[in-house]
Amino acid sequence: MEIYQLRTFVTVAQQGHLTQAAELLHLSQPAVTAQIKALEEEVGMQLFERSAGGVSLTRAGQELLPQAQGVLAAARDIINHAKQLKGQLSGQARIGVTLMPDILKLGPWVAALADAHPLLEVKLTHGVSVDVLNLVRKKELDAGFYLGKNPYMNVSTVPLRMLNFRVALPPAWAGQAAEGRLKELGKLPWVGISQFSSLSKITAELWRELNISPKKVAESDHLSVILELVAAGVGAALVREEDALACEAAGRVRLVPDLRKSAELQFVYPADRTGDPVLETLLRELLAVWELPCPQT
Repeated sequence: MEIYQLRTFVTVAQQGHLTQAAELLHLSQPAVTAQIKALEEEVGMQLFERSAGGVSLTRAGQELLPQAQGVLAAARDIINHAKQLKGQLSGQARIGVTLMPDILKLGPWVAALADAHPLLEVKLTHGVSVDVLNLVRKKELDAGFYLGKNPYMNVSTVPLRMLNFRVALPPAWAGQAAEGRLKELGKLPWVGISQFSSLSKITAELWRELNISPKKVAESDHLSVILELVAAGVGAALVREEDALACEAAGRVRLVPDLRKSAELQFVYPADRTGDPVLETLLRELLAVWELPCPQT
């Protein structure tokens, strides 16, 4: 029995699908199938039930899964301890960034990392939230920032703060959605955002709650561009409250009163990286900058 077979077994169990597991493991589907078959032959029991929709653990597989996870955790602990024995922390940390850097407190965080760990190279990659989450899930990024609900079992999250969003209108449209007339928002054109952005999902939730289905007349991935389009009279949009209030104070937009949506900003990382010295350093410095308590282990 090999460590890589156990890793494949756990990944297939978490994903419930051979193709998705193969993608995460950077293997072909036949290779994943062969590893599972070899493991089943070695333990002398069937570990998965196959169906058209994917795979699920047999009773034997359910019994063995915690032990397999324990073996993998022990192997990670050995590697992490060996890294600590080598001395000063070094290497590269690939971080996915979304939203504006001031919201994420990127400057103070990276400055703290550079000061305490000069041999650690921090590489920041900007992208929309869903892309960042998927790259973390695939371990193409070591960690990242994500806005919204994390649906993946193999990705861990650290909540940072709740962000509020408001519906902004061109000033001339302010009377279109006064209190008690929120249905009118469905008759207005909207500035949309890429489907790969969490804000797109948050906007869609708002539309469902209001029971409206507006027409999108433009689309952008950048929040400041969206505000510019609203101010220019292109359409309505859901934007971050702090930015919207500043723009309203300047007389460039009007906000729909008493209408807010909230979403949680999170720091995400692969669940099996827990205990890794680089990741633990990233978390420790991040929580210090955000003045948040360290999670209980």
